[in-house]
Amino acid sequence: MASPGDAIPEITSQEEWNQTLEAQGQTPAVLLFWAPWQQDASLAVIPMLAQTTAGRVNFFKVQAEEVPDLSLAYGVSVVPTVLLFRKTPPNPQHVIVDRIEGLQDVSRLTTAVSALANNSPTTSTNNAGSSASASTSTAANAEPVVSEEERLNARLKQLISSSQVMLFMKGVPTAPRCGFSRQSVELLESAGIPFGSFDILQDEAVRQGLKTYSDWPTYPQFYVKGELVGGLDIVQELAEEGDLATQLDIDTSITVMKEVELSLEDRIKKLIHQNRIMLFMKGIPSAPQCGFSRQIVALLGTVPFDSFNILQDEEVRQGLKEYSDWPTYPQLYVDGELVGGLDIVKEMAENDELNDLLQG
Repeated sequence: MASPGDAIPEITSQEEWNQTLEAQGQTPAVLLFWAPWQQDASLAVIPMLAQTTAGRVNFFKVQAEEVPDLSLAYGVSVVPTVLLFRKTPPNPQHVIVDRIEGLQDVSRLTTAVSALANNSPTTSTNNAGSSASASTSTAANAEPVVSEEERLNARLKQLISSSQVMLFMKGVPTAPRCGFSRQSVELLESAGIPFGSFDILQDEAVRQGLKTYSDWPTYPQFYVKGELVGGLDIVQELAEEGDLATQLDIDTSITVMKEVELSLEDRIKKLIHQNRIMLFMKGIPSAPQCGFSRQIVALLGTVPFDSFNILQDEEVRQGLKEYSDWPTYPQLYVDGELVGGLDIVKEMAENDELNDLLQG
């Protein structure tokens, strides 16, 4: 599809976005994560909102797949995703005040942007007077309203389960922004434990919401298999009692051991053999970030398989192309051998060969 709003500036790097956000002064900002393969007519509302709030809110857009660092920094795994930024005292920088994944509910986006433009809370409220009467008359037939708290809790549940080990920290692993976060990263890396992370400084809703959701008031926070372990002090105690991976009950078969510094080729071999059926794709099976990845996940159906999001690791993304001499993604492997991309998998499915291969 065409770019959503040619007049809306396109962000092409994380550095550019950081500089752009800093230059906004007191003006709120909206950032749309999108992809060219989307077939979403509701995206047309973005340029309309940009036009009606011109001078009060600045709109920007970014292709999620082309700037993976920015997508990862904000935990974007679904397109379209719209992030709303505003300066909220005492924060000296813009922070996320609302997040909308998917545009199925255009009215919610419109309300949120309007609230942002008017410098009021983004949570919508019912209008008084005749509007309230009109709402009452249709309430019996209306679908259940999902509260902002329910939306946030659903997102938090998804985030804490997005990786076997998940660290909510200040900053990112390569650039922690507090001593406790830096020690947490060092602790996991020294134990050779792969982990996902989320920068709570970039999303005020997650930062405050997770404290209540898990009843844990401070950061960093460690989660294993979707369950809270605790903060740095607890994980340090576990490490002192023995091997941290064992203490956390982590599957060591997918742990990259630090005693031997693995080359890129060794890492790729390990990943390819991580599961009998291994899919290297853009995004994750529940939220693919390109049309080809979405199609191949559908073709695999209910067959158990593991996957690797190549948008999370540029080294693997480029290295696997050379290793397998296959220039595009997704790539499907069975028993450590390359099957091919979407076109080959499609052809095998049409010839009734795919199921036999997958079932072994």
